[in-house]
Amino acid sequence: MENKNILMQADHSRSRLMKEKAFLWIVVFFSVITISPIILIIWRLIQKGIHQLSFSFLSKTTPDAFEAMTAVAAGERIPGGIVNGITGTLLMVALAAIIAIPTGLISGIYLYENPGKRLANLIRNVADILQGVPSIVLGLISYLWVVRYVTQGFSALAGSVALSIMMLPMIVRSTEETLKMIPITIKEAALALGVPYHKVILRVLIPTSFSGLSTGILLGISRIIGETAPLMLTALGSTAINWDITKPTSAIPLLVWEFYNNPYMVDMIWTSSLLLMIIVLSFNLMSKQIGTKRK
Repeated sequence: MENKNILMQADHSRSRLMKEKAFLWIVVFFSVITISPIILIIWRLIQKGIHQLSFSFLSKTTPDAFEAMTAVAAGERIPGGIVNGITGTLLMVALAAIIAIPTGLISGIYLYENPGKRLANLIRNVADILQGVPSIVLGLISYLWVVRYVTQGFSALAGSVALSIMMLPMIVRSTEETLKMIPITIKEAALALGVPYHKVILRVLIPTSFSGLSTGILLGISRIIGETAPLMLTALGSTAINWDITKPTSAIPLLVWEFYNNPYMVDMIWTSSLLLMIIVLSFNLMSKQIGTKRK
C-alpha cells in the first residue's frame, strides 16, 4: 500500500512537471510571436537607414526635390539632412515640457491632497479622457486656440500647445500615483516638526518622489516626440532652421511625412525614422532605469 502511494505521488510529480514545461514553452512561443514584429521593424530600419546616416545628415537642412532626384539618378547619397527637423523637435518638445510639467505636477499634487473633492474628481476624469483623445483632435483644438487667435498663423508655439495637451494627462496621473506610494508618516513627521505646508510639498514630497515624477515626465516626452498629426495642423513645417516660436517650424515626424510624398526621398524616410526610433527608445530606457532605481 505504501509503495503504491509512493508510485502515485511520483506519477503525479512527473505529470505536474510535464504540464509546467508545456506551459513554459507555450509562454515562450507567444512571447517570441509578440516581440518578433518589433525586432523585424528595428532590423528593417537599421538595414535601410544606416547608409544614409552621417554627420551631414545631422548638420544640414533638408535638400530640395531636384537635389534628391539628381543624387538618386547618379546613384549617390542624397545631400543634406534633417537638422531643421531636429531643432524644431527640440524647440517644440522643450516648450511643451515647460507648459505641461508645472501644470501636471500641480494638478497631480492637488489630486493627491484632495482625493474626494468634486473638483479633484473632475480633473481626474478630464485627464483620463484626454489620454484617449486622438492626437489629430488635439491638433485641431490647438489650431482653433492658437493658430487662429494667438499667432494668427502656423507656429512652433501652436505645435507645442498641442503636444503639451497630449503630455499633460500622463504627468498628472503619474504624479498622483507616485505621491500615493510615499508613506504618510513622512508627511506627518514634517508637519509635526512645524514645517509650513507649502514647504512640506516642496522640500519633502517632491524630492522624495523625484524618481517617480521624472519617470512619468520622460514617458510623456517619449510619447509626444514622434507625433505627426497635431503638428500638421499647427507647426506646418519649414525647410530652414527656425527658433522663433511664432513662425512655422519643422520636426522629424513632419519631415518623414514630407519625404513620403517625394519618391526621390525614400532613403531619407528610413534614416529619419531610425533616428526618431533611437530618440524614443533612449527616453524609454532612461525612464525604465529611473524606475528601477526607485524600486
